[in-house]
Amino acid sequence: EVQLVESGGGLVQTGGSLRLSCAASGFFFNAYDIGWFRQAPGMEREGVSCITPSNGRAQVVDSVKGRFTVSSDSAKNTVYLQMDSLQPEDTGVYYCKMFVRDWTGTPRIYYWGQGTQVTVSS
Repeated sequence: EVQLVESGGGLVQTGGSLRLSCAASGFFFNAYDIGWFRQAPGMEREGVSCITPSNGRAQVVDSVKGRFTVSSDSAKNTVYLQMDSLQPEDTGVYYCKMFVRDWTGTPRIYYWGQGTQVTVSS
């Protein structure tokens, strides 16, 4: 059974930093990507970043560019989201999602973690 476990959330003041972790287990495939998403109260879930652990290619959305960095440790099957210069609008529940790709490279199977709360106080 594939499991994704997020950790590292918490309460931080504006301008502070947090590092989120997404630990994956129970899988044997290597063609996958890990995305970070967040959901603020009353808002839709939005994508924040995505990384392909097999080659390290990563990207983040414009709203967090220069503040958030995504990385991976393949030996630990863990993806990290380093969040610096946090702002109140970064508050929300942060989720990681695994996209498993088929032989054509198309994402076909998805797994979600349970989420971790990030609260940035002003």
